[in-house]
Amino acid sequence: MCGRFVLISPFTLIAEEFRIRDGNGDLNPRYNIAPGQEILAVLCEEGANRLARLRWGLIPSWADDPSIGSRMINARAETVAQKPSFRSAFDKRRCLIVADGFYEWRREGKRKSPVYVSMKSQKPFAFAGLYEIWHSPEGHEIRSCTIITTEANNLLRPVHDRMPVILPKEDEDRWLDPAARDKNRLLALLRPYPAGKMRAHDVSPRVNTPANDSPDNIKPL
Repeated sequence: MCGRFVLISPFTLIAEEFRIRDGNGDLNPRYNIAPGQEILAVLCEEGANRLARLRWGLIPSWADDPSIGSRMINARAETVAQKPSFRSAFDKRRCLIVADGFYEWRREGKRKSPVYVSMKSQKPFAFAGLYEIWHSPEGHEIRSCTIITTEANNLLRPVHDRMPVILPKEDEDRWLDPAARDKNRLLALLRPYPAGKMRAHDVSPRVNTPANDSPDNIKPL
């Protein structure tokens, strides 16, 4: 699964990496992004990549209660095209969720030890995501999202059996394209990222508490 991640790159680098034409240039570094919080995503709208701020935890458009989003932070690649909570978004509302790294927890007996995972390139990357737009009976709108997960690669397998889907650069446009409807071609993108391009190290258990949001979170032990 993916339950916490990091976004610390400046707006200028994010705009360059994801070909953003406009958007808010004020981004605060975040070292412990947790479910329920606002995250940064790339959407393709009117033929252009744009940044959007979405709540992490997808709320299906048909939901009666937005609290369902707390159980929808991840969607499994193996079932994402069939499950009622995700299939409409998979067909029409795909996004890139921007990150610099993420945390996973390795079980050691009764303890869980956090591990920080990032790219050897030290560049921001994109999780494969889905988003929805939910309207309350009063007309209030919430835009929310989920991160798709797949089986772990060789780097992550000793830590956890799942990992977020990280899209290579060459697959990002196809994933974002609203006109792309070939389910099999889209599902083929949801595979483990090459382990040789990633790195991982143990970090302090301070990341277990979402309120701890500082550069110390990603320092190697």
